[in-house]
Amino acid sequence: VWQSAGNTVPSRATILAMPYLIDGHNVIGQTPGLSLDDPDDEVKLILLIRRHCMREKRKATVIFDGGLPGGVSGLSTSDVTVIFASDRHTTADDLIIKRIEAERNPSGLIVISSDQKIVAAAKQRQMAVRPSAEFGRLLVHRPASTGAPEKERGLTQGELAEWEDLFKRGKSS
Repeated sequence: VWQSAGNTVPSRATILAMPYLIDGHNVIGQTPGLSLDDPDDEVKLILLIRRHCMREKRKATVIFDGGLPGGVSGLSTSDVTVIFASDRHTTADDLIIKRIEAERNPSGLIVISSDQKIVAAAKQRQMAVRPSAEFGRLLVHRPASTGAPEKERGLTQGELAEWEDLFKRGKSS
């Protein structure tokens, strides 16, 4: 269910071109198969988001609480930027709201969160909002095969070990 401050729903073509601004831990708590108690929850979510963005040819920024020192993480790719809020200075909610307020093209961004403060800030700027639970289900849903060759592949054990090692060395670099 798309929510926006206006009563219009963006066209499918417009929606597919719009980047995501994602409330990371909010989505983890609403995604089947993920748990906030899992020490690798952020990595698992990022892998799901990367696959989803690759499939949709879309970019995303994912913001989490709890990074020291905070900032852009080594988990980032060219399509998915991962940011950890510093425990000492700010929260993920604060960073997300600052980005919402500073966005130059508010109608061109999809905010993924069920946090009422974030949703209210996005609606005030007339941004599209997608609830975390809906987005989480979308991430784990496998689309029906179209018969076309599959371009994406899963991670090899070595790639997964590399990501886990990178994450364990520190959530930010």
